[in-house]
Amino acid sequence: MKPFFYLFFFLPLVLSSQSNWQQKADYNMNVSVDVKTFEFSGNQEIVYTNNSPDTIRKVYYHLYFNAFKPGSQMDVRSLNISDPDRRVKDRISKLKKSEEGDLSVFELKQDGKPIVFEKQETVLLARLNKVLLPGKKTKLALKFRGVVPKQIRRSGRNNNDGVALSMTQWFPKLAEYDFEGWHPNPYIAREFHGVWGDYDVKITIDKNYILGGTGYLQNSNEIGYGYQSKNKTVDHSKKEALTWHFYAPNVHDFTWAADPDFYHDVVRGPNDVELHFLYKTNLENWRKLQPHSVGLMEYFNENIGEYPWKQYSIIQGGDGGMEYAMSTLITGGEQYSRLLGTTSHEMAHAWFQHILANNEAKHPWMDEGFASYIDVLAENSVLGKTPKNPFKGSYNSYRRLANSGVEQPQTTHSDRFNYNFAYSVSAYSKGSVFLSQLGYVVGQKTLKKIIKRYFNEFKFKHPGPNDFKRVAEKVSDLELEWYLNDWTRTAEKIDYAVKFQDGNVVLERKGLIPMPIELVVTFVDDTKKYFYIPIDLMRGVKTELSPSFGILAGGLLCGFEYSKCFSFICSLYFLAPFSFKVKPIVFLDDIHGTLSISPPLPLLT
Repeated sequence: MKPFFYLFFFLPLVLSSQSNWQQKADYNMNVSVDVKTFEFSGNQEIVYTNNSPDTIRKVYYHLYFNAFKPGSQMDVRSLNISDPDRRVKDRISKLKKSEEGDLSVFELKQDGKPIVFEKQETVLLARLNKVLLPGKKTKLALKFRGVVPKQIRRSGRNNNDGVALSMTQWFPKLAEYDFEGWHPNPYIAREFHGVWGDYDVKITIDKNYILGGTGYLQNSNEIGYGYQSKNKTVDHSKKEALTWHFYAPNVHDFTWAADPDFYHDVVRGPNDVELHFLYKTNLENWRKLQPHSVGLMEYFNENIGEYPWKQYSIIQGGDGGMEYAMSTLITGGEQYSRLLGTTSHEMAHAWFQHILANNEAKHPWMDEGFASYIDVLAENSVLGKTPKNPFKGSYNSYRRLANSGVEQPQTTHSDRFNYNFAYSVSAYSKGSVFLSQLGYVVGQKTLKKIIKRYFNEFKFKHPGPNDFKRVAEKVSDLELEWYLNDWTRTAEKIDYAVKFQDGNVVLERKGLIPMPIELVVTFVDDTKKYFYIPIDLMRGVKTELSPSFGILAGGLLCGFEYSKCFSFICSLYFLAPFSFKVKPIVFLDDIHGTLSISPPLPLLT
């Protein structure tokens, strides 16, 4: 009986230590909007659950709209960086008083009692009267008011497409607290990090405005505008305003857009998901987009994991494309290829950010890069295209950065890049190449299994780089610390040179990042032999090899880190092994980091 007693006593402690905790913030908001003055005001209650092992003594809120004032950190950043975002440039510095944004909190209570708070531009700090112990809840209630800025970046009024209100990052939003502590980052037009929770939101606005966004509309038969039940007629003639009631479960953001001239179409997607389309220009292209959007969701469901909600909105608004919970805002539509490409990317973010919610401010390559990887495949799928190298654009973009002299490691916080160019390529292109190149290291079928297991293990969580690496290691049975470290934590290059020396063909590792090698040797009689050269840091070999592959030097017997991807020097991609005509005798040079192929016959070059 003793062993049983000890097992019973210690098991809860073991399980608790291994838990992947995260905070929870359930929102209840009531907001009124004046469409003539672009002012809004509201009440907000948050039930905040402390699932951490720490005692919480203070909280932070984001007040994003305060960035849209002359002299703000976003303004100063844009004025002083050498390659400012073309959408921002000096536009904030030139805003008139009537065009500025604002978000102010004028009352804040904890469990009904006032607490002290201070505003620091886009961040509010509040010190709790009563500390929040692990496992406990508290209610944070505030009153706020704001002004919608002239549209410059993501949020705002009257964007270039004429959409009246793009309401993104518009409310006082509780900052995330995780195993690293608080993340009260100032807003300078980069990325976000939020707390999971349920949102119950009521928006009162002029009756002529049509809304779309996050969540399920709870009073659709009172609202109409395409949301009502079939054959239901809705009469607004005796009303001046409507209150739109939305509920969104298990999300970490809430976004909406509104315009009196929106067209609203509803299309059934896979698993009976309702796809809502709200748009006002380029009608033909926006309608053409609808069946393709169904195809995109089907692709993501099949290749990542099933979309968990029953609604997704694609809305014309914002200033390009940006992902939000259960929705996206997209501008334009003049060029269908751009409209479809942007939709594919932003919808991919429903998985890589709004289900798998990594800290995109610290690790933007995880969501932007992973979305960039999968969106290309999804778009090609719905269009029936099969390009030889679907990631050629990402490789080319990254090569420009690698040769630019301004690359910074991917571990650089998104707000700390010296150049917008370096940030964009690092997050999007190099992030995409991270997955593409991983497929070369572990095998494409294995990569597909990795992505699916990553989804299943970390959906509705905040995974980090090591979480993804560990999933990849478990699925592939290979050690991949070298890959994560050298690719994301340094700005070193994968670089392999091909040269002729003493009658031999020599593959020479010139850079510092190791990489396994696959090559094809074509003999003078046109027969071919495949060679696979793993590196010892993998502590194994991938299993997806052609039947004709010969394993050179037997994996773990190599004793040397062969490699450096020759893709940059030779403009070759690992997706297609290179070949040259020799009749080889192969041997390895462990000391100099070279692979020499010595032919018994003269080289045929």
